[in-house]
Amino acid sequence: MNKNAIITLTLAALPLCATAQHIKYTPATSVLADTIAGRNGSVDVIGEGRMNKGLVINSLDAIAGQAAGVVTTGDNRMAMINSVRVRGTTSLTGGNDPLVIIDGVYSDIATLSTIYPADIESFAILKNAAETAPYGSRGASGVIQVTTKRGRAGKFSISYDGNIGFETVYKKIDMLDRNAYLATAEALGRYATDGGYNTDFQDAITRTGFVTNHHVAFSGGTDEQNYRASIGVMNHNAPLRNDSYNNFAAKVDLMQMAFDNHLTIDFGVFGSSQSNNNVFNLQELLYSAATLNPTFPNHMNAAGGWDKNATASQINPPGALLGKKNHNRNQNFGSHIRLKADLGHGLTAQAFGAYTYNSNENAKSAPTWVWAQGQAWRGEMKQETWLGNLSLNYHKRWAARHDINVTALTEYEATKQRGFWTSVKGFTTNALGYDNLTGAATVPYGLTGSGYDNPKLLSFMLGAEYSLLNRYTLNVNARADGSSMVGKDNRWGFFPSVSLSWDVMKEPFMKRQTVFSRLILRTGYGLTGNLGAISSYNSLNMLLPDGAIPWNGSTAVTYSTKHNVNPDLKWETRGTFNIGADMGFWHDRLIVTAEYYYSRTWDMLYEYDVPVPPFTYDKLLANLGKMSNKGLEIGASVTPVQQRDMELNVSMNMSFQKNKLISLSGNYNGENLTAADITSIGSLNGAGFHGGNNNIVYQIVGQPLGVFYLPHCTGLTKNADGTYSYAIADLDNNGRVNIEDGGDRYIAGQAMPKMFLGTNISFRYKDFDITLQVNGAFGHKIYNGTALTYMNMGAFPDYNVMKDAPKARIYDQTATDYWLEKGDYLNFDYLTIGWNVPISKTARYISSLRLSASVNNLATITSYDGLTPIINSSVVDNTLGIDDKRSYPPYRTFSIGVSIGF
Repeated sequence: MNKNAIITLTLAALPLCATAQHIKYTPATSVLADTIAGRNGSVDVIGEGRMNKGLVINSLDAIAGQAAGVVTTGDNRMAMINSVRVRGTTSLTGGNDPLVIIDGVYSDIATLSTIYPADIESFAILKNAAETAPYGSRGASGVIQVTTKRGRAGKFSISYDGNIGFETVYKKIDMLDRNAYLATAEALGRYATDGGYNTDFQDAITRTGFVTNHHVAFSGGTDEQNYRASIGVMNHNAPLRNDSYNNFAAKVDLMQMAFDNHLTIDFGVFGSSQSNNNVFNLQELLYSAATLNPTFPNHMNAAGGWDKNATASQINPPGALLGKKNHNRNQNFGSHIRLKADLGHGLTAQAFGAYTYNSNENAKSAPTWVWAQGQAWRGEMKQETWLGNLSLNYHKRWAARHDINVTALTEYEATKQRGFWTSVKGFTTNALGYDNLTGAATVPYGLTGSGYDNPKLLSFMLGAEYSLLNRYTLNVNARADGSSMVGKDNRWGFFPSVSLSWDVMKEPFMKRQTVFSRLILRTGYGLTGNLGAISSYNSLNMLLPDGAIPWNGSTAVTYSTKHNVNPDLKWETRGTFNIGADMGFWHDRLIVTAEYYYSRTWDMLYEYDVPVPPFTYDKLLANLGKMSNKGLEIGASVTPVQQRDMELNVSMNMSFQKNKLISLSGNYNGENLTAADITSIGSLNGAGFHGGNNNIVYQIVGQPLGVFYLPHCTGLTKNADGTYSYAIADLDNNGRVNIEDGGDRYIAGQAMPKMFLGTNISFRYKDFDITLQVNGAFGHKIYNGTALTYMNMGAFPDYNVMKDAPKARIYDQTATDYWLEKGDYLNFDYLTIGWNVPISKTARYISSLRLSASVNNLATITSYDGLTPIINSSVVDNTLGIDDKRSYPPYRTFSIGVSIGF
C-alpha cells in the first residue's frame, strides 16, 4: 500500500468572515425561543458574517465547519445533505438528526434543504441541557433554530444574488486500459473477449457539471408595518450523468402592529418544489464502470443489446445502468401566524399557529436490459401538520439588582400522514418506464400497499430565569410531553433542566485588570427525550393483512397480528451535564470558548430476540439499552490586524468526541432480555463476498459505536504457484485460524473521528477580501474495500483490476486489516475572492454591488489511498467507515457570483 500523503491543490478564484464566538442568544422567531424565560448557555449563533462564502447549494453547507460538534454528512457534494449530527450519535434505533425549527415551526433536515441560503438570517445551534430540554421529547439530538430574513423599516429595496459554476472530476481509479487488459490476460493464459474498443467507462459516466442559482428579494415598510418577499431558483447538473437537482422556493413575510403598537402580528408563507434525478444504484454504477471489460463499447450493439461478460454477474454495462430511472419530487407548503400582545405591567401574551403540508413522490423504473422483465415503482407520501401554542410571559426588574422572567406555555401538535406505493413487472417495451404501469403484466402480491399515521403531542412548560446584580443567573425549565405513540402507562414524559452562569467581568475585583475583556462561567444539567424509534402503532395490538388464500371460489385476504405488543414503550431519555467558559482578551481581539459535556442515554430502544412462548413472535421492541457520549469543544478567534483599510481574522473550532455503548441487556416484566455483545453493522459486497467473513464494522458493548473488528494480516504470503495471499494471525493461539466472528478478530480502530476541526481565515484590504475555509477529521480509520476488491487478480478477466494488480499478484480478497487505513484528512473546503464595488453616493438606483469568484473542494491532504477520505464517518449504518466501491467521484467547482442591491 502507498502510504505517502496525497496533496491535491488547485488555486483559482473569493468575503470577510466575522469573528466566531459563543454568545447568549435570545432568538426572536422560534416557537419557544421568545417564550422560554431566557437563554443561558453556549448557543452558537451563526449569522451572515460567519456563513460559508463559497458556492453554497444547500442551506446546511452554509454552516459546514463553522460550529463545534456539528457534522454534516452526504453521499456527495450534491444539494441534499443526508444527515446532521450534533455532538455525535445518541441512539441506536431512534432519531439522531437534530430538531429543526424554522421561524417557529418544527421541521426537519429535508425541508431545511429547500430554503434558499440567501433567505436565512441566522442559525442557532443548541447543544446543552438548558437549551434543548425545553424542547422535551424532541431535543435529545440537539436543536437547530433557523431565523429567516424579514422586512425592515426603510424605503423599498430589491436585491439579486446569483451564481454560475462548473464542476469537473479531478480523480478516478487507475484501472487497466484495453491494451493492458488484453496483455495481462494473454500473459496469464486466460481467455478475454476483445470487443474492439478502448473505453474508459469511468469517463463515460461523468460530464462537466453545471450549477446556477438565482435569487430575488424585495422588502420595505415602516416600524409599524413591513414586508419581505423572495423567489429562488436553483439548477444543478452534477458531474455524474443522470444526477441532477432542481429547486424552486418562494417566501413572503408580513408584520403589522395594531392597537397603539400593543399587538404585533407576524404572518409568513413558504413554498418549495424540489425535484431530484438520482442515480438508481450508485455502488452498482461505479463498480460496473471500474470493472467492465474496457474493450466493450459504451453503446448498444447491432442486436439492440449491451455487450457484457456473462460470468460477471455483479456488474452491468454502465450505459445500460444509466437507463434506470430514480426520480423524486418533494413539495412543501408552510404558513404561520403569531399574535403577540403587550398587556402591561410586564405581562406579554402570545398565540402561535402553523400549518405545513409536504408531498413526496418517488418513481423508479429499470429496463429489461438490466432487470429481467423490467420493473417500475411508484409511491407517494403526504403529510399535514397542525401546530398551536399559547404562552404568557412575566418580566420584572426591581431595585436595580433583581431581574426575573417567568414563562408558562402550552402546545399541541397533530400530524396526519398517508402513503401509497406499488411495484409492477413484466414489460414488453422499455418505452413506458414508470409513466404507464398498466403496460406491466404482473403486480406482485405484497408490493402494493398504503399507510396512515396520526400521531399527536400535547405539551406544558414552565420556565423561570432569575438574575442577581446582572451577573449571577439561574435558569430553570420544566416541560411535560404527552404522546399518543408511547405505551398507555407512559403517556407523559417529564424533562426538567437547570443552568447557572456567572459574568465574572461585572465583579468589582475585575475592574482594574486589563487582560480579560469578557469572562463568563456556566454550567447546567437537563433531561431530553427521543421518540424516533417508535411508530404510531408499536404499542398497540394490530390486525394486518397476512396473505391471500382461495375461499369459496375467490381469493380472500387473511389477517393476523404481526408483532409483539409492548404497552410499556416509552421515551428514550438523555441526561446531559455541561460546564464551560467564554473568555475575551484585549478588547475581544482574542476570544476563546471551552466546554466539556457528558451525556448518558437510558431506556434506549432496541429490538430483542425473545422466546416463543411466552411471546407470540420472536422479536420485541423494548427500552433497556444505555449509551454515553462525552467531549470537549474549544473555539478560538483572533484578529491580529484591525485597521481601517486592512483586517485579518482567523477563527478555529475543535471538538473531541467519545461515544460508548454501555449495555443492551436488561429485565422486561420479569423476563431477562439479552442482545449479542458483538453485532455486525457493516460489511463488503460484490463478486466473491459471501457469508459472514466479509463483516467489517461492528457494534460491541463497552466500545464506541462502529469499531473495526478484523482478522490481523501479518503480510503477504507467497503461494506455490507464485501468487500471493493474505497471511492471517492466529490471535487466540489455539493452533488454527477461524475468521468467523470470534477469537481470531480484534478491535483495530474506530470508524467515527475522535476530533473534528474547522478553520476560517479571512483577509480584507479596502474593498477586496479573500476567505479560506479548512475542515478536517482525525483519529479514525477507513476500510479500503475498493482496493481489496480491485487488487484481487482472482476475479480477472471477468472483472477488470487496478493497474498495480498484475504486478502485486494477489489472488485473495479475504477481509483483514491489511486494507485498514488512517482516515485523517484536512480539506480546503473553499477559497473565495470578493470585491465590494464602490458605489457613488449619487447613484440613483444601485445601493450595493459585490462580485466574487470561488473554488470549492480546493484540495485535500490525507494519507488515505482511496478516492477520498470524506465518506460516511458519523451515521451508523452499513456504510459507516467503509469505502466499498461507492465513493462519488471527487470533483472541484469553479464559480462566479454577483450580488446587487437596488
